[in-house]
Amino acid sequence: MNRNDPEILTRLETRFPATLAIVETVDQPTVAVAKESLIDLFRHLADLEGYTMCLDVCAVDWMPTNPRFELVYHLYHPGKFARLRVKSRVEEDGTMPSATAVWAGANWAEREAYDLFGIRFEGHPNLTRIYLPDEWEGHPLRKDYPLTGPRVD
Repeated sequence: MNRNDPEILTRLETRFPATLAIVETVDQPTVAVAKESLIDLFRHLADLEGYTMCLDVCAVDWMPTNPRFELVYHLYHPGKFARLRVKSRVEEDGTMPSATAVWAGANWAEREAYDLFGIRFEGHPNLTRIYLPDEWEGHPLRKDYPLTGPRVD
């Protein structure tokens, strides 16, 4: 069951007026935030708002726009059965702050984004490949990855 918190967007907009933007959606409250304010927002959501679970971290490749990548965090408040989506953008050669200091469960999802998109997370405890061998070249979910992939014998 998903009830969503109807006032969460107002509270967040008041608390983070300069770095947060509300994103219009049809399913759940969504905000976009500058990567420099991401961890402050996450700490606020976890400690003061009760969003104690990071369900997933997804990456989107918006090539050729810059910043190229968008990270989408799906958060959950178990007491209210409420979800919240947080989006943030990062350049192709940039780094994102790791959410693992706030939610340990973000560990594997960030490793997946690193392995498949090449997004680096600053402060991650073990940023290594999760699906592909260590010697694999490239990141197969990037839009500029060769369609045929590398030759595997």
